[in-house]
Amino acid sequence: MFYRLISIIGGLIFVAVLFALVWFFCRKFLERHGVQQNLSDRTMVLATWTFAGISVGLVFAVAGAFVLGPWAFYRTLRGHGVPVSDGAAVWWGFAIVVASLGLTALGFFGFLVAVGAY
Repeated sequence: MFYRLISIIGGLIFVAVLFALVWFFCRKFLERHGVQQNLSDRTMVLATWTFAGISVGLVFAVAGAFVLGPWAFYRTLRGHGVPVSDGAAVWWGFAIVVASLGLTALGFFGFLVAVGAY
């Protein structure tokens, strides 16, 4: 029972880590493309919608996160007026989703090994 509790708490922590990674990568993306006005607000909106796309995609099928996450990134980015082509926006969104999910998955796998669950 103790390991279940540890795994649930660890899972919740890694959900927060996933959002933090998405937020960090979105912020770096906006900074790289010269966004200065309301950077914190724009980053939060972009990261929230990208995270929502990833979350909904993970519920339906794991592969859905790699479709809905970049799509949410692209749709939100279009509303911000960042000078990036449509194709580049989709690929940037895909890269952010892959990097965030990959780092979180590696960390969570290490956590499961550390607690002896795997």
